[in-house]
Amino acid sequence: MTPEDLVELEEIKRLKYRYARFLDQKDWDGVAGCFAEDATAAYGGKTGKLEGRDAIMAFLRGALEPTTRITTHAMGHPEIELTGPQSATGTWSLHDEVIDTKLGFVVRGASVYADEYVKTDGGWRLKHTGYKRIYEELSKRPDNTRLTASWWETGGKSQLVP
Repeated sequence: MTPEDLVELEEIKRLKYRYARFLDQKDWDGVAGCFAEDATAAYGGKTGKLEGRDAIMAFLRGALEPTTRITTHAMGHPEIELTGPQSATGTWSLHDEVIDTKLGFVVRGASVYADEYVKTDGGWRLKHTGYKRIYEELSKRPDNTRLTASWWETGGKSQLVP
């Protein structure tokens, strides 16, 4: 492995980390910028395979409504292989949580992502992303549970700290 290869691997890692951060912040332009125009995605469950950046973005916007579906996506353990000068594959571990404040539930889970990347004039982009669940659990939020901080409603500031 050359020093140049290490730089490419680091750029791919940064792409995936940006993708997770943009998802959690509901920065839809940022998320869209992580995908190649002809990208595909398969997020498991009943969504099937999504074809093209526009279809992926429509799904994500609908599934992750900002103020009532608060998410965390923690990515780690990247195993990335450069398969050509402008292509790579990657496997990632995901631990995620979704808090739905409107319907009163929490989903926690872990998954393994399988990604394909393509290098464009603008840098590395996701060509395909998708995961299979290791586990997923759903629980009801207790009625007396309230959020004391929210990126959208409190600007990310805790209401517990003066």
